[in-house]
Amino acid sequence: MKNRTILLKLSVAAAAVVLAGMAQAEPIKIGLNQPLTGPFAASGTYIVNGAKIAAEEINANGGVLGEKIELVIEDNKSNPTEAASVAEKLIDRDQVPVMMGAWGSSLTLAVMPKLMQYEVPMLVETSSSSKITRQGNPYIFRISPPSWVEAAIFEKLVPKLGIKKVDFLAINNDWGLGTIEDFSKMFEKNGVTVGLKETMDQDSRDMSAQLAKIKGSDSDTIIVTTAVEQLTLVLKQAAALGIKKKIVTTGGSQNPDQLVAQAGSAADNSMHMVFFAPWFPDSAPHPDKAKDFIQAWAKKGYDKAGMTESYRGYDGIYVIKAAIEKAGKADPAAIKDAFWEIDVPAINGDVKFVKDGPKGRESGQYMANGTLVEIKDGKIIVPEL
Repeated sequence: MKNRTILLKLSVAAAAVVLAGMAQAEPIKIGLNQPLTGPFAASGTYIVNGAKIAAEEINANGGVLGEKIELVIEDNKSNPTEAASVAEKLIDRDQVPVMMGAWGSSLTLAVMPKLMQYEVPMLVETSSSSKITRQGNPYIFRISPPSWVEAAIFEKLVPKLGIKKVDFLAINNDWGLGTIEDFSKMFEKNGVTVGLKETMDQDSRDMSAQLAKIKGSDSDTIIVTTAVEQLTLVLKQAAALGIKKKIVTTGGSQNPDQLVAQAGSAADNSMHMVFFAPWFPDSAPHPDKAKDFIQAWAKKGYDKAGMTESYRGYDGIYVIKAAIEKAGKADPAAIKDAFWEIDVPAINGDVKFVKDGPKGRESGQYMANGTLVEIKDGKIIVPEL
């Protein structure tokens, strides 16, 4: 009987060790809240594919804190209400300690109250509205440039481009309206006259009325802000109306290769602010990282047009990895604090966060790098300025 008792205890102890080992082997989850359907689906898919490449690389090299990472991917359907629901699902049901999202500014702004409610940090990879880091939400850490940072990057180019008067055509949401506001301030400070401020709904396919008004103005430049699908239509419709003004796009979501493929000659002579220029990897802050990503993207067979956006998903996962490692555990509070301590070499540059927002409740903002490119005869070039 005594021997049986000893054997039973040993069996229980062994089972406990096995169960403990199984518990430790659970992956570290990272929630992805992205638009995989709806008007922004192409962009959201690019971000997710970039994130997947990063996750595969990280897991192949030992994971994080000795554990694999698992991307829990959810579709916010390009809808703010859905984005908030997805955030709650990822946090409450999937128990993710950190998220990345949510592509569009209106989508991210809708998610932000959930971050405060559940005290879970989110790495913002794309959204550019200045409101995101200025609302007093300490769970936000953004690697994409807000519109005021992009305006500051563009400011250096204004004299070289010879811009005297601009009109705006922007998507009617926080992203587009924020761009109009921040770029208008920059232009006015530099003596450039700001003319029309036209908007378009995200589902609109006919922008001919707005473009006709702009054609009739005396501006020399049109600043356009929207996602690549709608931008393709804008370029085609502008060409059909015979508009010869300089067209410059903002936001880094234009995918110039996709514009060449879909808009054809209508894209010629348009200029685009991008934050990764895969055509010129040697000019990247870390050329080796840029080349490795380009090679990994091609190996997957993904469309090369997606790289100007997908790099953000890739960089974002590596930034989250660094925060988890610095935290020493997959705990939301520890990861939030760790974001402030990291300095991560990434495709866009060395990512570290500065404080933006009300004192004591600041969000983290990375001061990103940007490049202006031009489409000329169906090819992407750096314009001679």
